Amino acid sequence: MYTVTKRIEISAAHRLELDYESKCTNFHGHNWIITVHCRARELNANGMVVDFTDIKRAITDALDHKCLNDVLPVNPTAENMARWICDRIDNCFRVDVQESEGNTASYEKD
Repeated sequence: MYTVTKRIEISAAHRLELDYESKCTNFHGHNWIITVHCRARELNANGMVVDFTDIKRAITDALDHKCLNDVLPVNPTAENMARWICDRIDNCFRVDVQESEGNTASYEKD
């Protein structure tokens, strides 16, 4: 099994829809650190699991310097963001989304 990991930093804003009072319901931004993990039993024709540039492009084109509420079809929590990213990258099995120091959410496919 081959595995690759790509770490990307982006800036993006969001506001959360919550059923309790929280300052996170106000519009605010983060410098997000996103770590994408991909794996494959066989390499593609170019000898890769997935091109690192394709991973970066998929994330930055969609999310960097954007309002996440306008991009994600769900409440833009770090957890939902991790799944949304994982579903869009070839051979991805895990995504970690760090919204601030000490606060990281992960999504991993079964």
